[in-house]
Amino acid sequence: MNICVFCSSSNGIADSYFSEAKTLGTLIGKSGHTLVNGGGNVGLMEESAAAAKKAGANTIGVIPVRMHERNLTSENSLEVIITDDMKDRKEQIREISDAFIALPGGFGTLEEILEVITLKQLTYHNKAIVFINTNNFFQFLFKQFEVTFSENFAKEEYNQLYYITENAEDAIEYIQNYKHIEKFSKWFKVPEK
Repeated sequence: MNICVFCSSSNGIADSYFSEAKTLGTLIGKSGHTLVNGGGNVGLMEESAAAAKKAGANTIGVIPVRMHERNLTSENSLEVIITDDMKDRKEQIREISDAFIALPGGFGTLEEILEVITLKQLTYHNKAIVFINTNNFFQFLFKQFEVTFSENFAKEEYNQLYYITENAEDAIEYIQNYKHIEKFSKWFKVPEK
């Protein structure tokens, strides 16, 4: 199974985030899966890819040509796919991945994971999506989700589009046992005029 890991490219974050990324990469490798990521040689991207490769996983890095030309491509990517731009990078990652995990990260990570949630909501795919909430990093994002549900901007049943866990072990177990979601009920009724 190709498991995509969306995560930080920062090297300036706490060691606990690197530790969880390493654990996740190791588990992906030991479970016989392939790690797919953004192909960068920095931050949690590099940490998880290095650990996965060391544990025997195939690793696929999908990186835009602009970043590749700046020598930002990870040597831990056994297969490198070079794309024209960020849009193509995300599309390639989505197409080749069977599941998605978000480790803590910045704006890019948030955009990537929210896009796959949105596409799942719109039935473009039915793949597992997991947040690993290391150090309660995503707590305020989840609070925003709650407000979104309570204010009827999205149906509460859409909380089934993703799974939240505190650790990599649970994330891998969830993905390995994932059952496709049945169709959700129709969107809110349009009021009659």
